[in-house]
Amino acid sequence: MRKDIHPKAYTTGVVCSTCGTVWDVRSSRENLRVDICSNCHPFFTGEQRIVDTAGQVDRFMKRLANSQERQADQQRRKAKAEEPPEKKKSLLKEIYGDEA
Repeated sequence: MRKDIHPKAYTTGVVCSTCGTVWDVRSSRENLRVDICSNCHPFFTGEQRIVDTAGQVDRFMKRLANSQERQADQQRRKAKAEEPPEKKKSLLKEIYGDEA
């Protein structure tokens, strides 16, 4: 067999950048880093946590709030338009009061 054809194997740790968990593994790379791991991923933990990348969640929440506000405003206007107009008093009652 030929010598020196296999890469060097390092004993290193995989670091999760979200929660900071470290696992010891053997790898051909010295430093390994992951964005999210099984200790903090919502699928495995069962809790709902939003991992925001580049403000996408904030932008979505703003758009959602604006659209809900617009819908509520439209419903208010529609309800106001459907109300019957207020009846005016007759001219006689305005002039003579309830006597007429």
